[in-house]
Amino acid sequence: MNRMKTTLTAAKLPLPAFSSDEDAAEYFSSHSIAEAWEELPPAKQSKPSGILEQSIRERHARAKSPISIRLIPEQIAAAKKIAEAKSVGYQTQLRMWIAEGIQREGKGRNL
Repeated sequence: MNRMKTTLTAAKLPLPAFSSDEDAAEYFSSHSIAEAWEELPPAKQSKPSGILEQSIRERHARAKSPISIRLIPEQIAAAKKIAEAKSVGYQTQLRMWIAEGIQREGKGRNL
């Protein structure tokens, strides 16, 4: 792809009032804020919506916990080769195998 280097016009302060995100995107696609960066007023801290905050809390609760497991180099190499053929990371592949084993072993048991 052949891209020409574009020279942006320096943005002047105060910045114009934008009526939409599209207007702002159009302005900043042709103007650089680099020269006026230090003169910009600090941004107000925003509070996430209740839905976003709940989603973040739920995701955090489901976060993976790191563990240490010792495998021989041949096992790691085999896992990497199989994972590459499936276009996934080898650690993802190992987690999938562990989840499958837990599900298989847990059938009929109250786990």
